[in-house]
Amino acid sequence: MKPREFVDLAGRAFRHRWARRIRVAVTVALVSIAGAVIGVMLFAQAGINVGPFSAEMSIRPSIHGGTEVDIPPLGSLHLDSHRGPLHLKVALGSLDQSRTEALIDNPSAISTAGDRAVDEVVAGISRLGLRTLGLAVLSALILAAVVFRDVRRTAAAGVTALVVTTGSLGLAAATLRPDAISEPRYEGLLVNAPAVVGDARRIADNYGRYAEQLQAIVGNVSRVYSTISTLPVYEPAGNTTRLLHVSDLHLNPSSWGLIRTVVETFEIDAVIDTGDIVDWGSSAETGYVASIPSIQVPYIYVRGNHDSAAIQAAVDAQSNAVVLDNALTTVDGLTIAGIGDPQFTPDKSESNEAGDESGPELLTTAGERLATTIRNSGKQVDIALVHDPVMASPLSGVVPLVLAGHRHQREVSVLPPPEAPAPSPSVAPSPAASAVPAPPPVTTRLMIEGSTGGAGLRGLEGEDPTPLSLSVLYFDEKNALKAYDDIQLGGTGQSTVEMQRNVVGLDEEPTPAPSVPVSQPSR
Repeated sequence: MKPREFVDLAGRAFRHRWARRIRVAVTVALVSIAGAVIGVMLFAQAGINVGPFSAEMSIRPSIHGGTEVDIPPLGSLHLDSHRGPLHLKVALGSLDQSRTEALIDNPSAISTAGDRAVDEVVAGISRLGLRTLGLAVLSALILAAVVFRDVRRTAAAGVTALVVTTGSLGLAAATLRPDAISEPRYEGLLVNAPAVVGDARRIADNYGRYAEQLQAIVGNVSRVYSTISTLPVYEPAGNTTRLLHVSDLHLNPSSWGLIRTVVETFEIDAVIDTGDIVDWGSSAETGYVASIPSIQVPYIYVRGNHDSAAIQAAVDAQSNAVVLDNALTTVDGLTIAGIGDPQFTPDKSESNEAGDESGPELLTTAGERLATTIRNSGKQVDIALVHDPVMASPLSGVVPLVLAGHRHQREVSVLPPPEAPAPSPSVAPSPAASAVPAPPPVTTRLMIEGSTGGAGLRGLEGEDPTPLSLSVLYFDEKNALKAYDDIQLGGTGQSTVEMQRNVVGLDEEPTPAPSVPVSQPSR
């Protein structure tokens, strides 16, 4: 086919009536969606009363959906409440004077406000949804009328906006997760996080009851606003134990101030440090650990691959420090075992002293030593501490929780169950032994902490500074992990703070760890 003939054919196809209809339909759809988006962004908002607050609810187009609750001046809560192209924002504004005075004069009125909160929010969302639908259709009609000046095309744009908006609202409703209110992500001032999010133990025990969770959050914020001068924090349950997991401080002096703030704000019972407290393991760095007594709670430590024997001895010399090196200790009823990293590789550009090939074997052997110590202790050990996650593999099925560091990145997973030993073909099991049921296997959770020191100077090597990470772990009276808060602060030169609440067992699908451990490069 000659070029001229091809051009003529393409021109006839372009001018064909079906091609023209398709172009018109696409144009009508784009104008309709544009009008609906403009209307939603400019006018899809409504005011409601939630407890003592006058709140503003608004809907915005979004890829990921979700809900944001702004609580000025404390920060905001982000909930993974739904999927779909609509994002709900609730901004708590001014306090109603009469309702606030009623709360101050009658503390029991806070519970009443919580009882009404669910109905008020549901009614507000329903009104906002209808308003959004009407505004989207009206805006699409107006824009189509201006663009096309044709009744049929304008009507088609209105119908398209109706279908798209109704589908978006329907998708959000169909993917609603009421339990998401138990796992909010907090952004704002670190000292206000417990007051806004609430007590983890109580949330973990009642996560299935959406109304009670919403009432609790309304009650928490009501109390904060009623006594804004003191910003009180809920008293934790008497049988809740709170541990702070830190790791890889790497000689960062700002880490101590951060740890002290979290210990005081979250009422921590003990701090767990999974190693790499310094960078080079030199005697000049021993003065860095002298800040441990300022934490004023037990400080449980295992050696990392950047920590020398001199550093371990310096930590052990601190009044509130407990060094675990293939040993056990008990804190608030929790039995904790730990072992130091068998390698000393402060310079990551050099090979370890035993050779690169034996690195993983050394780590696995150290984990097996700790597992043997735990089995021979005759005690129910609740937590095992290692530095390198490769050391955790032999602890699978031995303890319910392993804490580690080293990788400078937060990870939570479940270790593969240990392989059962093959029975000997020459020895038949006795009938009595066969009648005794085997104990249920222990599921072992591996929690790898990021770097609480922002990886030290190494944290500045990349394009973005490494964030400072640490986690608060909540245990009940049976020493079971109920929830944990992941706290992350922007690295050097940044001031952002995020806190993610995680409830154990709530829609949780941890990523299994690899069955064959692979040693990471020395950090």
